[in-house]
Order: sequence, then C-alpha cells, then structure tokens
Amino acid sequence: MAQSDKKEKSSAKHLFIDFHQLEPGKVKFADVQAAHEKDLATQGKYGAQFLKFWVDEEKGTVYCLVKAKDSNAIRKTHAEAHGLLPQRILPVSDGKEAKLMAQNNLFLDVHYVPAGKVSPKDVANAHKKDLEVEHKYGVNLINYWFNQKDGVIMCLAQAKDSTDLIKTHKEAHGMVPAYVMKVQQGQ
Repeated sequence: MAQSDKKEKSSAKHLFIDFHQLEPGKVKFADVQAAHEKDLATQGKYGAQFLKFWVDEEKGTVYCLVKAKDSNAIRKTHAEAHGLLPQRILPVSDGKEAKLMAQNNLFLDVHYVPAGKVSPKDVANAHKKDLEVEHKYGVNLINYWFNQKDGVIMCLAQAKDSTDLIKTHKEAHGMVPAYVMKVQQGQ
C-alpha cells in the first residue's frame, strides 16, 4: 500500500453515536443546544464533525451523531467544549436518511441483537420491511444506525406515539425494540 493511501485511510472519518446519561428530569433541550454549539466551535481542532443530537429530557439522555477519525476525537471535543463526557461511544453504520415530516413526534428506539451475529445487510433488509408497512401505522422511519460488534440498532422515526413505531417493527420483522424514547432533535 502506498504511503499516501495509508495516510488517507488513517484520516478517514467514521460515523459514531455517543450516549450521555445525565440526571433524569434535569436536562433541558436549550442547555443541550448550548453545549452542542460549544462542540461545533471546538470540533475542528480535533477533526470531529458533530451532525445531530437527540434529547430525552424526562430520562436525562442525550445522543450525539458524529463523524470523526476515532472516538478519542469525540471525547476531546466534548471535554474541551463543556466537560460533559459520554458514557459510551459506538461506531455505527447507517441507512439512507428520509426527510422529516411536519407535525409528528420524534422517537429514538434501541434494539439489541446477538453481537456479531447480524450483518449490516440483515439490518438493511429489516429496515426495508419497516418501510413497507410504516404507512399503515402513520410512521415515518427517518434512519437507523447499527453497531455490529455490540449488536445495537437504533432507529429514528416520527409517529403519533411510540406504540405505532413498535407495531411497525413487530409486523415488519418481529424485532421489538428494548426501549423507545420520545426525543427532540437538534443540529
């Protein structure tokens, strides 16, 4: 492999989702937005690109979608920007993003599958099945993210309520999420 190929490969950015567990009921979207602005102001220093975030104020959870060369770039950005470090950072692959529709609640669900036993193609096929039945329940599946090593699948969707999203998954492929959070999205 040529030296320039090695350098290009090592500086390539990957997709990650990080998870922050803060105090339930004490997290406000506006405060997370302010912290995100600080991430955006700092990200270039460490080669990270903070794309979106989701907040569940009631549960005190925050998820950030980030492109970076490695998880260290994400930790360093958060540390310098505001000091709120994530409990977990997962490298993920994603699907094709759909557009947000107006007037629907946003939900982020989490599925656990046997670690290393499900392929990205399997998840893409399950998502395709979701898309075939989502209209039946008034659901708009926006995207999914998959960490094969740990067997974690996260889906972002719009729906009237979380039961519509669960019904969609159940009918499409039978894979019911471990939990569903009503979230607000920022970018």
